[in-house]
Amino acid sequence: MNKPSFYEFFAGGGMARVGLGEGWQCSFSNDFDAKKAAAYRANWGDGELHLGDIFEIPAKLDLLPGRADLAWASFPCQDLSLAGNGIGLLGQRSSAFWGFHDIVHALALQSRAPKMLVLENVIGLLTSNGGRDFAEICSALKGLGYIFGALTMDAKHFLPQSRPRLFIVALGRNLELASSCWLEEPVQEWSSDSLMRAYGRLSPDVRAAWRWWNVASPSISRTLELSDIVEDQPHDVKWHSGTETARLISMMSQPNLDRLDGARRNGGRMIGTIYKRTRLNEAGAKVQRAELRMDGVAGCLRTPGGGSSRQLVLIVENGSVRTRLLSAREAARLMGLPDSYVLPTNYNEAYHLLGDGLAIAVVRHLGIFLEKVIVGTNRKPMMIAAE
Repeated sequence: MNKPSFYEFFAGGGMARVGLGEGWQCSFSNDFDAKKAAAYRANWGDGELHLGDIFEIPAKLDLLPGRADLAWASFPCQDLSLAGNGIGLLGQRSSAFWGFHDIVHALALQSRAPKMLVLENVIGLLTSNGGRDFAEICSALKGLGYIFGALTMDAKHFLPQSRPRLFIVALGRNLELASSCWLEEPVQEWSSDSLMRAYGRLSPDVRAAWRWWNVASPSISRTLELSDIVEDQPHDVKWHSGTETARLISMMSQPNLDRLDGARRNGGRMIGTIYKRTRLNEAGAKVQRAELRMDGVAGCLRTPGGGSSRQLVLIVENGSVRTRLLSAREAARLMGLPDSYVLPTNYNEAYHLLGDGLAIAVVRHLGIFLEKVIVGTNRKPMMIAAE
């Protein structure tokens, strides 16, 4: 049997492609960012890549070959995240979802809509504009002729990074699906309280098209640890001076200092991560704090902009403390990328690419479910009527 095919929209450096693996065939990819496109080409060449605005593609459908089994869209999150502006789907960046929607609609009119869609974004999509944005997306998917459901999947089940993300999976209404594809109740690991509340806010008409997808729970405990990804001598960042490290420690609140003291008393080698955050002090004034994690899991990688800081590494060894920025290669490992993956040589460009990217192991795990769906359906041409 031929490999299942997919289109990757908002492709960045092709991280959905990495996660889906060699068992899938990418037939088209798209991104608007020239620097990300350069990273894509460095790893995959430019045979499938189209650099340009997604809103222009519906008028250029000949760019998309055949009928894809899957269309993956990790559309921009800036207007949906807690760190963003909260505008939601009307925002300049996150409104790009509608460009993707228009492409699927145009393909449906040509009887070649993808069998499956995956939308990936931040958890904030569930609550932006009081939940109306999520409900609007669900209604749009129903209008395109899909049944759908969502999962909140955290990379910490697979990688030493806390990275909760929302995955909306939509399958063609006319597909012959095995009953084992969905359950009567959600899988606990993939169904956060915020998802359950968002589902409860949907109209009965939209909920009629909802399914709780039978994506397997993590079968084994995570084996990769933070200590496995940290480099002793990174080439792109330097260890802080003693004065710089002392300044970071001075920015810690008492609970964070207690966490650090506990690591010092441990006597061995322990690795943690730090993010700088703006918090309110006891007097209600805004101050910058250094927030420390020592639980073996890094904080969620973010792009270095919009108020977000770059993540730092802290190592406690025999009572002494060293700190520095997370290196680009360490960030790539936190995302599950192999060391053979070619990163931009510029540190900021690499960090931005990764902060916007996908956790590879999560994509791979979800891809197992998508493969089962494809194997369990006939491969006759699918007809989806756009409403």
